[in-house]
Amino acid sequence: MTSPTLASLRILVSLILLAAPATRAFGQQDFFSNWFDRVTRTQAAQPHWITPMFTVTPRLEEEFRFDILRQSVAGGNTTANYDGGKGLELIPTEHTEIIFNLPPYLAHTSPARDGFGDVSFLFKCRILAGNEEHGNYILTAFLGASVPTGEYKNGAPHAVITPTIAAGKGYGPFSVQSTFGVGVPVDDAGTLGTPLAWNTAFQYHLLRKLWPEIETNATFWANGPNAGKKQVFLSPGLVVGRIHLWRRLGFAIGGGVQIAATQYHQYNHQWSLSVRFPF
Repeated sequence: MTSPTLASLRILVSLILLAAPATRAFGQQDFFSNWFDRVTRTQAAQPHWITPMFTVTPRLEEEFRFDILRQSVAGGNTTANYDGGKGLELIPTEHTEIIFNLPPYLAHTSPARDGFGDVSFLFKCRILAGNEEHGNYILTAFLGASVPTGEYKNGAPHAVITPTIAAGKGYGPFSVQSTFGVGVPVDDAGTLGTPLAWNTAFQYHLLRKLWPEIETNATFWANGPNAGKKQVFLSPGLVVGRIHLWRRLGFAIGGGVQIAATQYHQYNHQWSLSVRFPF
């Protein structure tokens, strides 16, 4: 005969198995029902600067972003970039952000064929942060990845992994946000190279909704076909926002231009328009 202890154990196991789906369901329900409360707590613990035009902010943001870029390239031709590799930014936990970037559409006035570029993703992990009342600083690690989905050579031939460190510090209405990262191809690194990118944005908060800025956007090549070369852009810009639309939904719009400051540059005078809907 079955002992009372064994029978009780079987009953306990049965109850746990029956309760497990319900527990998971309640956990998932809590995760999504508390989503915006979690986002509010996350953003309250960090500085409240706005995202610069070109430098990726170390702040954790939740928004949808769409950019339009127009570059002057060799031979007097231009390339228009619709979306700019931007997309949906989400904050799933209090210290992380995931960005799903849409593939940009590239249109050329040169003989190059038009088509979509690469799909890319970015994962942010906030390491340290203090809002304006607690130091006004932030330190965040990024891990980016692009997938070679581009059409007609409008993207990279291989996937690229981009580890990055980002930091920011505010001094009253003035703030500095900077990133340093390296693009590592998963294959053929000797041919494609591993560019080092260093971007810094200097912002000033003016009249509540205005964020004028000047950025330096630099790329250095240690190997590959561009070994020893560097390109630096000086990039003035202005972002207006955040403008409240409805409940949590806001709106921001910005514009800027990248002007080549070095003899070597892959393009020049990139005019940019950025539309964001934070929520």
